[in-house]
Amino acid sequence: MNKQSFGRVTIPTNLDVVPETLEILKKWGADAIRDCDGTDFPTELQGQNAKIYSTYYTTRKDNAWAKANPDEVQQSYLMTPFHTAEEGPLSIELMKGISREMMEVNTRDDIKRWWEVMDRTTGEPLSPDAWDYDGDTGCVVIPEPAPYHNYTVAFLAYIIWDPVHMYNAVTNGWQNFEHQVTFDVRQPKTHKFTMERLRKFIQEHPYVNVIRYTTFFHQFTLVFDELRREKFVDWYGYSSSVSPCILEQFEKEAGYKFRPEFIVDQGYHNNQYRIPSKEYRDFQAFQRREVARLCKEMVDITHEYGLEAMMFLGDHWIGTEPFMDEWKTIGVDAVVGSVGNGSTLRLISDISGVRYTEGRFLPYFFPDTFHEGGDPVKEAKENWVTARRAILRKPIDRIGYGGYLKLALEFPEFVDYIESVCNEFRQLYVNIKGTTPYCVKTVAVLNCWGKMRSWGCHMVHHALYQKQNYSYAGVIEALSGAPFDVKFISFDDIRENPTLLDSIDVIINVGDGDTAHTGGVEWEDPAISSAIHRFVRRGGGIIGIGEPAGHQYQGRYLQLASELGVEKETGFTLNYDKYNWEEHRDHFILADAGKDVDFGEGKKSIYALDGAEVLIQRDKEVQLAVNECGRGRGVYISGLPYSFANSRLLYRAILWAAHGEDALYKWYSSNYNVEVHAFVKNGKYCVVNNTYAPQDTTVYTDSGSFDLHLEANEIRWYET
Repeated sequence: MNKQSFGRVTIPTNLDVVPETLEILKKWGADAIRDCDGTDFPTELQGQNAKIYSTYYTTRKDNAWAKANPDEVQQSYLMTPFHTAEEGPLSIELMKGISREMMEVNTRDDIKRWWEVMDRTTGEPLSPDAWDYDGDTGCVVIPEPAPYHNYTVAFLAYIIWDPVHMYNAVTNGWQNFEHQVTFDVRQPKTHKFTMERLRKFIQEHPYVNVIRYTTFFHQFTLVFDELRREKFVDWYGYSSSVSPCILEQFEKEAGYKFRPEFIVDQGYHNNQYRIPSKEYRDFQAFQRREVARLCKEMVDITHEYGLEAMMFLGDHWIGTEPFMDEWKTIGVDAVVGSVGNGSTLRLISDISGVRYTEGRFLPYFFPDTFHEGGDPVKEAKENWVTARRAILRKPIDRIGYGGYLKLALEFPEFVDYIESVCNEFRQLYVNIKGTTPYCVKTVAVLNCWGKMRSWGCHMVHHALYQKQNYSYAGVIEALSGAPFDVKFISFDDIRENPTLLDSIDVIINVGDGDTAHTGGVEWEDPAISSAIHRFVRRGGGIIGIGEPAGHQYQGRYLQLASELGVEKETGFTLNYDKYNWEEHRDHFILADAGKDVDFGEGKKSIYALDGAEVLIQRDKEVQLAVNECGRGRGVYISGLPYSFANSRLLYRAILWAAHGEDALYKWYSSNYNVEVHAFVKNGKYCVVNNTYAPQDTTVYTDSGSFDLHLEANEIRWYET
């Protein structure tokens, strides 16, 4: 087989599909085989000319140990709903609305020390003497609450059914099986047991080449209700990385007493939309250090036996932050993660410090997609076309699929389509790996998290759609496949190194006001506001989307109003008349836009300040505006869901903000459904049809132009 028809692909298997696995191995040109949750690796496949991945569960699949050591089962902080007191005692049921199959209240440890009852009306915790726990009713009782005050209880609970195992069981309709209990490797007894268990596993599986850790120690926040529905989920949540043992260690290092509120955070569980407190940042940093140290211990054992260590970026991944400094100390050989779109692909491919990266493409071979009447080909096509844009900017090294192969085999059209995907991926990789694609400008996404949440901005649960954030996530998605050098910077980065902005052409601030993505109270710091004001007035570009720098302070809601030329009407300026509503649709930014621009959910009550130029307004609410500010330029957009048209609009907006209009017709397509990616150092470029319909375009290179017709989804390669 040639290089373009073999390799860089991983497929799943099971005992019931051995001959079929061999067929798919050949058809897709796969060079690695993996097992999946609930499957076994067939002995018949152990001698194949392919790497064998073994999915290894560090925290589960040993209920005998978990049941023998109930004090070292993993724990999570939970918080009750708000309860309003009336006259007399107030009883608050802890587990109401929470799956009792999944969680069990921890009364083994000191509840007065590790639980917290909050008066949410005052924002103050109650003294431990002011409440009691009734084990018979499962209620915290406040004998003398303040009448008509709101109260909540934060408490520790054991995770008695692993959340991912529960998810897989519910999704696949498993029957007659044992719930897997999640044990805590950070605890002393389980730590010793785990290292011995790993050695034993490796010794008993001599045919395995790669240990695919799924993942290491702490599950992201995922809680189900009594009806087995997801109650709340946060892919970045640290709420399930706690125990008294861990927290006591944190207190010694931090030098102050731990409070549940540091994690529970008023019931928001410190999701990534919340502006992180100092205490929460301290806790995350502590977890990164400790998790990295323990991960390295397991990776070193893996290497001792001559095997590769691969980490799945998902499930129990919390603490293994792949864009932070501690990550590189672990020594993991590879990272694999689920690819839902371009952003999630860059989330994997931009990870450094590993030998290779791998993307698990969708759809997963589960019955939620692979059922009678299902259309897995449609999902696969959507998945590939969005991922391909990002691959062309920063490729992963491998692709793969997961789930139950038997289900996929029932859809021959799907099997054929994936063959074409595998072949095309290999071709892309050969052409672009090891080179830097052409970048027209340097763009920085500014938020509270910076590099820690690179490419994950606005995610709640991986790449799932939410009505409230798709207009913002679309910006990150557009950037994932665009010809820009994209950086993610935080407000702390600017405070620590103000010269950081000297290397940036355009800053993007996107999201709702008073969130971590726009900054909120950070804008009260003169060091921050002055640095951004200086950056723009000295010639930099600023693009604000949604409610950029949104925070009510000193007569402004949008703290970048002077740069962006727009402000939000919050009621405080209703007494000021507003006259700047004339549209100027003949602007450089709108040259490729049709009659209507999709602003998604947009924003209400945005008006233009004097001197700004309104490009689009609807019912006297600004949707798109530009502004000259000193030597710099500002662009305001009310929202920008991902589409090819909106990607082009953002591209033009960045060029305009950076005074780069003259760079437009270089490695450029006149048709926004078609994109040009140049790899100048390799002497190659490609033209890509991102749609499943034929497209015509004019292609502009660095030295001329030509007309081109492309078939559906076609990619065409050229020498420079």
